[in-house]
Amino acid sequence: MENRIPMLGERFPGMKVVTTHGVLELPKAYEGKWFVLFSHPADFTPVCTTEFIGFQVRYKKFRDLNCELIGLSIDQVFSHIKWVEWIEENIKVDGKPVKIEFPIIADDTGRVSSQLGLIHEAKGTNTVRAVFIVDPKGDIRAILYYPQELGRNVDEILRMVKGLQVSEENGVAIPHNWPNNELVKENVIIPPAMSENEAKNRMEADKKGEIKCFDWWFCYKAVK
Repeated sequence: MENRIPMLGERFPGMKVVTTHGVLELPKAYEGKWFVLFSHPADFTPVCTTEFIGFQVRYKKFRDLNCELIGLSIDQVFSHIKWVEWIEENIKVDGKPVKIEFPIIADDTGRVSSQLGLIHEAKGTNTVRAVFIVDPKGDIRAILYYPQELGRNVDEILRMVKGLQVSEENGVAIPHNWPNNELVKENVIIPPAMSENEAKNRMEADKKGEIKCFDWWFCYKAVK
């Protein structure tokens, strides 16, 4: 089996994984759903703990987007279970204990991490903070890699899932910092015209107020 970093647009590699919720077969276990697989360097570490709490606090928002979460590190399943117990017993957010509800892959052999390119030798032998966003067909739509010393922005990952869904459903592109873009606000970008006639029609549509354009190649519109 070739061990390399998967590419955008490729199918997520098929694999059976041991998790805190039992053995799962990926990507089959999430067929028909989006899922975010994220790796962390180690259990019982401060930054990783803050990340898991961040993911759990936003778990309902991910599920509202038909998106599941699954964590991963090279720790054993026993370590994952104990760490999850520790978080629930010792951490509260808004006065409520934090119970991690999503599964965590126990990759103590390093097999999964090697297959996904999660161990970067220059950063040590633990997994880096990687994120894979996978669509309902099992195709990889986005990949993020963070160094061990930098915690992730979970809100950005949530925004990415929503943005990818809006893009796919409407055939549009998503601007910088959407939905809080300085130029187009919560609107989305219409792909550039591919012919002279289409460019002319874009400007006519702008005059009619059907869409808005800075020029024929830079048009945008609202989506529901």
